[in-house]
Amino acid sequence: MTTRWAPAKKDTLRELATEIVHNYGRGRVLVAIDSDGGAGAAGLADDLLEAFREQGHAAFRASLAGFEKRPAGASRDSAPVLDESLFRRVLVEPFRMGGSTGWVDRAWDADADRAVESAWVTGPADAVLLVDGTDLARPGLAGLWHYRVWVTADDSRLDARARASAVVDNSDREHPRRRFDDAC
Repeated sequence: MTTRWAPAKKDTLRELATEIVHNYGRGRVLVAIDSDGGAGAAGLADDLLEAFREQGHAAFRASLAGFEKRPAGASRDSAPVLDESLFRRVLVEPFRMGGSTGWVDRAWDADADRAVESAWVTGPADAVLLVDGTDLARPGLAGLWHYRVWVTADDSRLDARARASAVVDNSDREHPRRRFDDAC
């Protein structure tokens, strides 16, 4: 049995963080950590956050799930949907403004079906905000991101991979691999 070599998770994520800082080192940068839901995007985003911080770059985290709620009158079994207005108003727009403007990294608890107590966050003028979620390139969100990482555990969703700035194969969570899909 042969074992394929795979880079260590920290090396893959350090390289990705270095690339993002190289291309977007100044100002407030929004990075989407996108997936179809089963590829471990949230965990990868948490680990990428640490890679930014190791390099001394200010970085923050949010999850699209923190802005999803059930439509009024919907049953508890129904899936929550993104409140895009809330997402933009309390996270995206204040983060982009920079300065001392505060933002909220989570506004809604879909499981409890209620708002969460606001915890306002501020950061320096040069900072990265990593947002994980599903289908972050959909209409209404696609133009928000400076950089978009597509996290996959298989070769499905070629359309989503083609629109990403970077593709990470996360089928082995301890050894994620950067995929360089030729989009030419």
